[in-house]
Amino acid sequence: MSGQDAAAPGRPKQGTTPSGGSAVRKATSVGATFLPGSSSNGQQTTLGVMGGGQLGRMFVQAAQAMGYFTVVLDPDVISPAGLVSHYHIQTDYLDEQGLTQLMQRCAAITTEFENVPAPALMTLGAARPVAPSAEAVGIAQDRVKEKAHFVRCGVPCAPYAVIGSAAQLAAVSDDLLPSIVKTARMGYDGKGQVRVTNRTELAAAWAELKGVTCVLEKMLPLQAECSVIVARGWDGSMVNLPVQLNLHREGILAVTSAYEGNVPAALAERAVAATKAIADELQYVGVLCVEFFVLQEGTAEATALGGLIVNEMAPRPHNSGHYSLDACDLSQFDLQVRTLAGLPLVQPRQHSPAIMLNLLGDLWVEGASPAWDQVLALPGAHLHLYGKLTASKGRKMGHLTLTGASVAEVRATALAAAAILGIEAF
Repeated sequence: MSGQDAAAPGRPKQGTTPSGGSAVRKATSVGATFLPGSSSNGQQTTLGVMGGGQLGRMFVQAAQAMGYFTVVLDPDVISPAGLVSHYHIQTDYLDEQGLTQLMQRCAAITTEFENVPAPALMTLGAARPVAPSAEAVGIAQDRVKEKAHFVRCGVPCAPYAVIGSAAQLAAVSDDLLPSIVKTARMGYDGKGQVRVTNRTELAAAWAELKGVTCVLEKMLPLQAECSVIVARGWDGSMVNLPVQLNLHREGILAVTSAYEGNVPAALAERAVAATKAIADELQYVGVLCVEFFVLQEGTAEATALGGLIVNEMAPRPHNSGHYSLDACDLSQFDLQVRTLAGLPLVQPRQHSPAIMLNLLGDLWVEGASPAWDQVLALPGAHLHLYGKLTASKGRKMGHLTLTGASVAEVRATALAAAAILGIEAF
């Protein structure tokens, strides 16, 4: 096949119809449209997802609601997404036969978590539209590349240094201490992170992290954490969900508050603009979440950095956007389906103030389920459990979203639900 005949990574060849029973209605220079409910050779249009966790599960449910068939590739026989999908390919993410089978069945493929091996996405992208691309996922997998990308976009981040050798460790400026040392790869939910206050602790932390490449970030006076979710199509069109205010505990998201005024308007506008700039620079396709820190007002750091700094990005739907299932007319998973299938993007509208509580395995005391009957007796309570059979400390088992007519009403109901469940008040 000549270079002119080969499809660009993540895009179908012009005028072609992917195999696996998926009809292409329209192919353009920036992607293809796969209409819901269409078929070819007697098979329904099928969308695939790499990863079988709860994000994959909710993507599958959104795709099925629109009339698509779905395929999940995940090694776990009882993965939450695999249990509800039309097809479950139970193989490793780099298994050649599994990837071939996924390509044969699907019109287009996405991923539900950023640690899917980028080479697997490159293999898939050579034959099928893949969103997000292997390049975008690869940047999100590596904090060094991620930081460099933020700098290219002109989005402020905390002062930092890369530590990959003893020489780089010795060269760290004292001005960066105290700081947080984070592994460049495979860190999430607070894992692979150590706080240090001096050079002795810094050396010990790097040794504790096995001397792998790390990013050292200066600790700054933080006031709050927030996130923005955008969806960007093959044609560059982009929409966003409202800015989410987030509370983390032990490195894991505990509470998300989504309503007008949760973050000062000027900061919210800047956060949305920064997220769109990050997505545009990547030529990103799919749903992207970017997390920010709001700096304490009046501090020198807030003045120097504009009051808002970027923390990290996730090339997928995000825990902080789950409230959109119940409080918006389009959820983040609806947007993921639309971007992957090349369907029109419409700006989501939030119709109710919302607070989301993360439901961790800690709530299943001695294996007993929480008092869901009491929780569901509360007005505006929306329970989502992920189909995981065993609960453990820190494991995300589900989420609870509270909606209502006013912020005061939603907050009161959310606090009542937290009290029933034994979740610390906020």
